[in-house]
Amino acid sequence: MNRGDLSNEQWEKLKSLLPPTKPRTGKPNNDHRTVINGILWILRTGAPWRDMPERYGKWESIATRFYRWQKAGIWNQILGHLQAIADQKDNLDWQVHYVDGTVVRAHQHAAGGKKGVKKKRN
Repeated sequence: MNRGDLSNEQWEKLKSLLPPTKPRTGKPNNDHRTVINGILWILRTGAPWRDMPERYGKWESIATRFYRWQKAGIWNQILGHLQAIADQKDNLDWQVHYVDGTVVRAHQHAAGGKKGVKKKRN
């Protein structure tokens, strides 16, 4: 296991919340744990998908699964389930624990633009 990868305890909590590894049609997916560890590597480092270490598999496959699960709402389901478990165990203080989505990266060309609203000239 590499630094930052899911521990066995974390994996045990997570694996039952994921879709089946073998889809109804087509070839079986890569191991979910390896794929999630690759996604966590991307989130932790901020690197582009193409720079992902090969130990996690093909970056294209991992990126595709990440976006497919995002579109299907799987990440939101996982978050909701884990929050519910933590709340039942009284491990979640809703005054302190929340997800803040206000940090948004701007494109590099977004810097240095003219400020203000353009006025129409008559």
